[in-house]
Amino acid sequence: MTTLLVRTRHDVRSEAAAPVAEPFVHPALAPAREVAARPGVARQTVMDLLAYYRAEVLPTLALNTQYQRTRFLAMVDRQYGHLPLTAITPAWLRSWRDQLGRRLKPDSVRQYMDTFSAVLTVGVTELAWLPEHPMRGRKVRKPPASRGRVRFLSSEEQERLLQACRASHKPGLYPLVFLALTTGARRGELLSLRWQAVDLERGWLRLEQTKNKQPRAVPVPTVALELLRTWRQDAPEDAWVFPRTCRAPWPYEYTWACALLKAGLAGSFRFHDLRHTAASHLAMSGASLIEIAEILGHKTLAMVRRYSHFTQAHTAGVVERMAHQFILPVPPQEGVPHGAL
Repeated sequence: MTTLLVRTRHDVRSEAAAPVAEPFVHPALAPAREVAARPGVARQTVMDLLAYYRAEVLPTLALNTQYQRTRFLAMVDRQYGHLPLTAITPAWLRSWRDQLGRRLKPDSVRQYMDTFSAVLTVGVTELAWLPEHPMRGRKVRKPPASRGRVRFLSSEEQERLLQACRASHKPGLYPLVFLALTTGARRGELLSLRWQAVDLERGWLRLEQTKNKQPRAVPVPTVALELLRTWRQDAPEDAWVFPRTCRAPWPYEYTWACALLKAGLAGSFRFHDLRHTAASHLAMSGASLIEIAEILGHKTLAMVRRYSHFTQAHTAGVVERMAHQFILPVPPQEGVPHGAL
């Protein structure tokens, strides 16, 4: 007589949590030691929390964010999925941070920590699987953030890049890059754009999926509108402006790399730098920091102050026009020595 054994998910969790079934942990990612779980607390594991996050939270994020976080979540699940959530303490997180810092740059470590923190927040606020957030309240210090990187194209570099994109075998690369240069929109915002959100008559884009989750309208200059009209042809309203699949959130990755290589910009320029270039052009054209922030979708001026040196000539001109219009020149008094009170 054959006995059929049925393994439940609970059995799998128990086996995964058992010391004898501990998976291999890469030396560069493993904390120096694992903290024992506190007694008397439910033993949901990191794997349980990650499964919930994948099913309920991840689909609500932008496609590019989903793609990046999926890779990170898979790494965490593979290395630490067997751990009970109560083992993820501030001491464990500090050890994990230090191990990451041995092979990654500070900004990358901060990004890893921010992503894991978002997952832990779900465990605290939505599921109540953790009594408190182990990374909040200055319990785990993050590496200091580097100064914001500002790389923008010179006139010659821009011409070379646009020529290389125009010659690409993927015809969508050129309008994508051109639109990024003329609107300052992020790559993910443009790739999530449908024709129904493009007003070709009045010249506006309605960006629904933005980084700060606040929809915004972006003006499109005439030269870009003409290109978009040609690019659209007879595409329906619900079609993507730049066709892609969910499996490939960045369908122009190879052709973009080829264009950079052809333009002599490989290794020194990223797609996001098109946004910096647009902001720099806006500043040099006389736009104020408030106007730049509104177009780029920044809630505060902190992120656009990096372009302030481009607005100095415009600011000086504003002060000069104010003085010329409202301040009457008064000749100095005769016979009064310099410095007299």
